[in-house]
Amino acid sequence: GTPGVGKTTLGKELASRTGMTYINVGDMAKEGELYEGFDEEYDCPILDEDRVIDELEDKMREGGVIVDYHGCDFFPERWFHIVFVLRTENSFLYDRLESRGYRGKKLQDNIQCEIFQTLYEEAMLSYREEIVHQLPSNTPEDLERNLEQITQWIEQWMKDNN
Repeated sequence: GTPGVGKTTLGKELASRTGMTYINVGDMAKEGELYEGFDEEYDCPILDEDRVIDELEDKMREGGVIVDYHGCDFFPERWFHIVFVLRTENSFLYDRLESRGYRGKKLQDNIQCEIFQTLYEEAMLSYREEIVHQLPSNTPEDLERNLEQITQWIEQWMKDNN
């Protein structure tokens, strides 16, 4: 999902409830300096996707991992049994991004990314359509519903595959 839709909040709480491993790719990249440059226009580092894949490969092979990142097209399809794209209405998203200090082009481009469903379309092109799901992420009630729904899915998957 777009920055600000609630991926980190959902991922951390989901890991807490399920005992799965939570990995925030942005944090991992920062800690390991997994970058290949800096984007002056967006004032952010450029992820070295190959190094990220190398860093995650063993953990992903073990399974039981929740991966949190805004893009997904470079992750191997074999890594995932299900992909959730969080969606947030623009009025909520604008306020969240503005409070994070997003301004100008960076703010506008992220809002447009959400309007045009860019990351949902990326997920649909990157993975089998039946494993990609959109979830609303506007309110605390949405968060709780999403946590319950994903936890039920994980429990069912574990029954069916163990």
